[in-house]
Amino acid sequence: MSQKTKSPQPAEEKVVVEGGIEYEEVTHDDQVIGRAFRVSLAVLVVLGLAGAGTYWLLNRPKTVQPAQVARTEAPKTVPQDIQPPGVRFVDVTADSGIDFVHQNGAEGEKLLPETMGGGSAFLDHDGDGDFDLLFVNGCFWPHSKRAGERPTQALYANDSRGRFSNVTASAGLDATFYGMGAACADADADGDQDVFFTAVGPDHFFANDGGRFAEREVGLAGAADTWSTCACFFDADRDGDLDLYVGNYVRWSREIDLEVGFTLNGKDRAYGPPTTFEGVQPYFYRNEGDGRFAETGERAGFHVANPATGLPIGKALGVRANDPDLDGDLDLMVANDTVANFFYRNKGDGSFEERAMGLGLAFDREGRATGAMGIDAAWFRNDEAIAYAIGNFANEMSSFYVSQGRADLWADEAIGVGIGAPTRKFLKFGTLFLDYDLDGRQDYLQANGHLESEIAQFQASQSYEQPAQLFWNAGNAAKRTFVEVAAESAGDLMRPIVGRGCASADIDGDGDLDLLLTQSGGKPMLLRNNLALGNHWLRLRLNGKGANHEAIGARVEVSTGGEKQCQDVMPFRSYLAQVELPLTFGLGRHTQAERVTIHWPDGTTQELTGLAGDRLHTIEQAP
Repeated sequence: MSQKTKSPQPAEEKVVVEGGIEYEEVTHDDQVIGRAFRVSLAVLVVLGLAGAGTYWLLNRPKTVQPAQVARTEAPKTVPQDIQPPGVRFVDVTADSGIDFVHQNGAEGEKLLPETMGGGSAFLDHDGDGDFDLLFVNGCFWPHSKRAGERPTQALYANDSRGRFSNVTASAGLDATFYGMGAACADADADGDQDVFFTAVGPDHFFANDGGRFAEREVGLAGAADTWSTCACFFDADRDGDLDLYVGNYVRWSREIDLEVGFTLNGKDRAYGPPTTFEGVQPYFYRNEGDGRFAETGERAGFHVANPATGLPIGKALGVRANDPDLDGDLDLMVANDTVANFFYRNKGDGSFEERAMGLGLAFDREGRATGAMGIDAAWFRNDEAIAYAIGNFANEMSSFYVSQGRADLWADEAIGVGIGAPTRKFLKFGTLFLDYDLDGRQDYLQANGHLESEIAQFQASQSYEQPAQLFWNAGNAAKRTFVEVAAESAGDLMRPIVGRGCASADIDGDGDLDLLLTQSGGKPMLLRNNLALGNHWLRLRLNGKGANHEAIGARVEVSTGGEKQCQDVMPFRSYLAQVELPLTFGLGRHTQAERVTIHWPDGTTQELTGLAGDRLHTIEQAP
């Protein structure tokens, strides 16, 4: 791995002590913008109060009438939130044959990438219809003197009943590099799923030929000194094939990291925040249609720079592609760590404009940038409102941006929907919407875990291993949309781990969604959903026409009992993770879907009626 030795660009620095942690902080434009926003708001409030006071003095009544006392009665009962249904998740990692352990290369130098890895993907690598498991691994650092077997990426094949076997070597994925995440799709349109790995250093593309992978140079390697994180295949220009967005984190090398002094106790090195590292521009690769890709990020509008210095702003960790304005073009929402989030609106010709600030998506409710990690999106109310959920750093609430009747205005409703206060304490990484109880509403899951193993010595409220959090979507039945599921009701799901990514798939073919949580420097946790509520379900696998035969980007509406659910085929979500391709719709007590409407990526629409529940339907796009 080639590394830069150039020092970070000069920046205004100050020492910050927060919760016993001392570190150097660099003031960035997004923080300045956030402060300016708050100051402007305060000035407006003061002016408004002054005007109201003047009006009252000029128009106050001549006499004051005695106050009227109204008799009130306390309500006989106080409304309470209903309790989430009990659904137990059982840890089946070892019993399922998975023995993977993530290697982060940590040997005491406290290098920032050691805290960030743990990518995974559900994919059907051999085309047999069930979903296999890919784990993205790190490795020993080049300067390490550690002996022993070299770590590699890891692929486990599913036997269709939820038992897995390690096929890494026979599948050709026993490669060693410092991997971060993965995106799996049929990039070369030959009928099987290829694998793109993001990494510290060059990225890697492995072409799939009937279940056997081989690394190929197709223009996706990127620079040798770049740290890539999230990735997403999608058809940006509606030409039928899949393009690729790759988010890059910060300009990093071991030399830069060691030069900056982070500490928890005033003397020993610690993992520091990304504020001292420069941002990096993302990659955008246009599919040339001949098996190769061309990097066109700047020309396509993905580069965002500080207008004063010309330096990149973005520090991407999560990306979610979708079509919130329903104009037929896929837009991108990017979660940036400690700087403003980005929203790239597709202009319809494959070029984009960044508009997060004007849409209300850049900062939190107080005008501040957050430590944003993972991201997902959902039509969580079964209406036209769509939300982006972003997992943020410890002592920050998760963000929950909800469209306000249209796709050009959003507001952070984390507190109002019920996830604000419960998520504040934890350090959040993976975020995921899924209907875990099959009642027809999208629930919310996040994986949590800290960066520092010694954090509890310095912040009593924090721990290194942290429990996941699951929120049940109560719809209109409760005062808040989401109700947190108690740990004792969820089985092994909330056992504390150093959580990073989370993903879902039906690994055993029983119709409900099982879960995968990954750890940094530890074992993953595969959790079987032992659902026993009697709810029915509908699973849809879409086969599209042309190069995008996996129908990535399609939008599906399912109508049953007066309710309309909506989901999109976009497996790249959460944090460095990928869910399965089929869509799972809970039907509750209904046994069939009255109407299914598919909006295919090419703009055509297809409608089906009377699809029977409790089965997987494969839908071919109509000619």
